[in-house]
Amino acid sequence: MFITLLFVTFLISIAMSSIVVYFFHKPIDSILRWIIRDDISKAWGRYLFFAIYVVGVSTGVRIWELEKYVTSFSGNVGANGTPIPPPELNQDRWILEVYRTIIESLQGLAWLLLIFFVIALIAFVTVRVVELLTGKRATGVE
Repeated sequence: MFITLLFVTFLISIAMSSIVVYFFHKPIDSILRWIIRDDISKAWGRYLFFAIYVVGVSTGVRIWELEKYVTSFSGNVGANGTPIPPPELNQDRWILEVYRTIIESLQGLAWLLLIFFVIALIAFVTVRVVELLTGKRATGVE
């Protein structure tokens, strides 16, 4: 049952990451093309999409949280001194874990994109200031 839960949370995290890549692919590509203005912007875009998948899966599949279903709590003992067994993976826990996977995955991706867009905004302002100081426009016309 645990392996199935691990696999399902992995698939959900990949699905959430794919949805984010689908909706943000064009904006990220256009921002990178405008800021970098070189063919290397495609490589940076691919790296960012790879990072989106890595962050989505790593924040969605919370191994340290799922471990509680396979290990007993050695620090917690019952009244007779025996370790407390791991919690049972019933339907309610499945629903909770699926919900946590969706929320945690989207939360991690939101932070990643927020950081990217803040850095992109700083780069945008920097490029604009340089253009104003040198008298050149984004199209290269003086």
